[in-house]
Order: sequence, then structure tokens, then C-alpha cells
Amino acid sequence: MKDKNYTSIIAVNKDTETSFKAIKNFRAWWSEEIEGNTDKLDETFFYHYKDVHVCKLKLIEEIPNKKLVYLVIDNAFNFTKDKTEWINTKLIFDILKEGEHCKITFTHEGLIPQYECYEVCNDAWTGYIQGSLKKLIETGTGKPNGKEGGLNAELVKKWGLPNK
Repeated sequence: MKDKNYTSIIAVNKDTETSFKAIKNFRAWWSEEIEGNTDKLDETFFYHYKDVHVCKLKLIEEIPNKKLVYLVIDNAFNFTKDKTEWINTKLIFDILKEGEHCKITFTHEGLIPQYECYEVCNDAWTGYIQGSLKKLIETGTGKPNGKEGGLNAELVKKWGLPNK
């Protein structure tokens, strides 16, 4: 059990198409601080939360209304010794119709309890998936991190982000 990936499962009162579209809209459930396309196969995008967490992701697999897989290409945390813990991990969303409902299984493949960030990431993912994403799918409005602005100049340059 010590190598178990992080997983969260939600059931929503919507169809698979609505769920699929909502998942791809990371700005509406994860963070408004995202640069790039989150819904286009083979394109990359950047996520950041203040200067605490910055990562670059790529949509690498898409089965319409059934599955989405995002690869973490680069990552940096400011609260861990190993700043790169998420690199080459995958965010996997499996979508399954169950009667009138839809079951979504989110797995962060490679996010394991041995990681220094695991406890913080576990709590954060649980909030985003069980709270914000579920709310977005069911009501059309999620609870993403708001616009923060103010990344330090070093991170803006390193990651090639627009300086706002």
C-alpha cells in the first residue's frame, strides 16, 4: 500500500459529455492562474499558485467522454526539499456512465505517500476534485483559485510566463 497513487472518486448527476468538458476546463475548477490551452491534445499549459507551486502539463491522451490523461512535464514546489516531485507523473480522469449518473475517478499516478508533498497535495486534490470539480460539473460554477498575479521575476523568466 505504501506505493499507492492518489485517487479520488466522485459521482455526479450529469452526463459524461458535460463531465468531460468540465474536467478539461481547468480554469473553472483548479485555478484561474493557468496559461495556455488545457483542452487541446499535445498542447502544454502552465499552472501556478503564488510562488508556492508552478507546473507545466500536457494533455497526452483523450478518449471523448471517457478519459483524459495529462502529463506533468515540469514542476517546482517552494515547500519541499525535492522541488521536482511531480515531474513525469500523470493526472488521469476516467469517466464512466452509471445509470443516470456519471462516476469520475481521478488518479494522480506517481503521487505516492513517500513524497514530501503528499499530505499537502492529498488535501488539495481532495478539495479540488470532491469540491470544486464536482460543483462545476453539477452547477456550472466551480471554486478555483482566483487570480493572484505577482509571480516573482525569476519564476516568470524560468517558466516563460507572461509577466502580469
